[in-house]
Amino acid sequence: MGLFSRTKDELQSTWTELNKSDQIEQLIKQSYERPQVIFKHSISCGISAMAKHKLEMNWERDIDSDFYYLDLLSFRSVSNEIASRFNVTHQSPQLIIIRDGKAIDKVSHHAIHFDWIKERTSTL
Repeated sequence: MGLFSRTKDELQSTWTELNKSDQIEQLIKQSYERPQVIFKHSISCGISAMAKHKLEMNWERDIDSDFYYLDLLSFRSVSNEIASRFNVTHQSPQLIIIRDGKAIDKVSHHAIHFDWIKERTSTL
């Protein structure tokens, strides 16, 4: 699917907004069935905006994972809990893959791309 054939609603529907601590428990439970991908995003950061844009423009719907979007400026406590719970150093932007209740991999800044997600989740 090309860049201009995607609607704004389609792009926004790719993410589940992560904005409450109790969602982390659900995410952990789901991680035993399929990988969970968290995108930590700072809405005031140009690098973060570009990373989000790159992900959405290269989106592939056939990946068996759930995708979460965390606006870390609005939900700092959730971001801090993720860092603590999964023993992941905070960075922004950042992708974290959760499998079997643990962070199995992470990437940040310019290294964020959809192929990285495909590679990491297809081997699980």
